[in-house]
Amino acid sequence: MANFTTADIKALRERTGAGMMDAKKALVECDGDLEAAVDALRAKGLATAQKKSSRTAAEGLVGVAVEGTTGVAVEVNSETDFVAKNDRFQDFVRKVTETALKASGDDVETLKGLDYPDGGTVSDKLTDNVATIGENQQIRRMKTVAVSSGMVVPYMHNAVAPNLGKIGVLVALESEAGADVLEPLGKQLAMHIAAAFPQALNAEDLDAETIERERKIAAEKAAESGKPAEVQEKMVDGAIKKFAKENALLSQVFVMDNKTPISDVVAKAGKDAGHSIVLKDYVRFQLGEGIEKEESDFAAEVAAAVKG
Repeated sequence: MANFTTADIKALRERTGAGMMDAKKALVECDGDLEAAVDALRAKGLATAQKKSSRTAAEGLVGVAVEGTTGVAVEVNSETDFVAKNDRFQDFVRKVTETALKASGDDVETLKGLDYPDGGTVSDKLTDNVATIGENQQIRRMKTVAVSSGMVVPYMHNAVAPNLGKIGVLVALESEAGADVLEPLGKQLAMHIAAAFPQALNAEDLDAETIERERKIAAEKAAESGKPAEVQEKMVDGAIKKFAKENALLSQVFVMDNKTPISDVVAKAGKDAGHSIVLKDYVRFQLGEGIEKEESDFAAEVAAAVKG
């Protein structure tokens, strides 16, 4: 009989993020030795890390970091929310995000090649994490914003740890105004962005394919009205203008008062401060957006794990 308890299984899972059956099996093989079980899971994981890379990773965390007048947001995915709550994974996302501040541009492959704070490269640490934790993990995307003067304000909606969560926002404000003005303004704008989900800063920056898709939908609705062609054309143009107004950040109505356009909110803050303020850029990363999640049969997975 192996010399370990359910508390040992729990401790091993917390340290590695491994599944219950994998943790139990490792402790059995290592006769209850927790450290040996950690090493065993890591060795097993390294051998199968490549196979795990094809599995869908739609959970995980978004990290944000700011240094000086530069900020960066990074999304790192895992297969399950359980891993996202693991201290090892959270530490990895935090350090990768801080490392991303040193990257030039928003290329993830460049980020992977940078030195990781604990040694090796970011890519090396990622592979080691997959091996140890036992789940596919991916650094999915990153985006950097910066200003020449002013402030980049970070915000994490429903943070699970400092600067880590599922919706991360950065607001880049170009201005000579002080932090006492820019920081509270930036946080309010970030909260708006988290809630309102703008698709671009200006109407001109909205994705062309998205606009074309909306135009086709509006045209179909207009055709159903049976009105003359020139009226239908005006209906379509009106629908597109409305879509652009509602989805471009600067023209969106501020969620705090539900009446003032964001451009006016920024202009008023600058007037009150005696310095012009420009909302130069922003980032909104929501965990898993755009990832097609695989449907799974949970009962079948449990049965397979028991048999395995």
